[in-house]
Amino acid sequence: MENVIILGTGCAGLTAAIYTARANLNPLLIEGSQPGGQLTTTSEVENFPGFPEGIDGFMLMDNLRKQATRFGARFASDLIVSSDLTGDVKILKSASAQYETKGLIIATGAAPRLLNIPGEKEMYGGKGVATCATCDGAFYRNMEVVVVGGGDSACEEAMFLTRFCSKVYLVHRRGELRASKIMAERTVQHAKIQMVWNSAPEAVLADAQGNCRGIRLKNLQSGQVSELNCKGVFIAIGHVPNSAAFKGALPLDENGYFIPKQGSQVRTEIAGVYVAGDCADHIYRQAITAAGMGCQAAIELERWLSEH
Repeated sequence: MENVIILGTGCAGLTAAIYTARANLNPLLIEGSQPGGQLTTTSEVENFPGFPEGIDGFMLMDNLRKQATRFGARFASDLIVSSDLTGDVKILKSASAQYETKGLIIATGAAPRLLNIPGEKEMYGGKGVATCATCDGAFYRNMEVVVVGGGDSACEEAMFLTRFCSKVYLVHRRGELRASKIMAERTVQHAKIQMVWNSAPEAVLADAQGNCRGIRLKNLQSGQVSELNCKGVFIAIGHVPNSAAFKGALPLDENGYFIPKQGSQVRTEIAGVYVAGDCADHIYRQAITAAGMGCQAAIELERWLSEH
């Protein structure tokens, strides 16, 4: 039986691994379907403290992994599909194995909802398709970009991008925004934002170098197809937290995010079980906040184990 199992190897999971490994808890990390998390698909990270010139996303995660390994963290390549957290021993099951642990940190992250249209995946992560304006907006300074979505998140992304971009097109499949009234009014009235109503993306278009040159749209009322030139497409239609293995075992909100115990960011209703990173954070979703939650979860778990 393990002292500590950490699910996920993004910023939250690897930071938790560094702290628990340095505390001689010999943590086991189960990597899941995307080792290193979402940052491994990001070409450059400019907002992680300590790297004044920025750092490649894959390299950042590789450095964190090496740091955790240096202190004794161990890794298993597997995907947890179900769990039993009712007893003192926490049981996790994959398709082919069972794991038992005293303490558990769930840092499984969240995956952005994508449009599933041609060109999207080919240009995702450094070639013009993005899902985080806070992360990537500065790369599109003085350029025209498109945001796809109609809720508060899409409006916030569009508003943030006006700080850098010369023009922001907000594409929405309806004739009015789903966002809160004040956010919708602020967005529609912004001088740099142009609304593209009743339209759905059909494809992201590439230039000769494989970078984004525009997006193909279909007007859902007239059926007319048109092309809109832009250098970036920001998809803001929500995220899907990787929490399915814990449905029924831990409280989840209506969108599937873990609900921490009141008064804490990382404790859950079950003693010895903690959450960290994007699977429990639908507000910030940044590498540094995920790392901070991983640190909190590790310290909380270390103290809980020492008391029990």
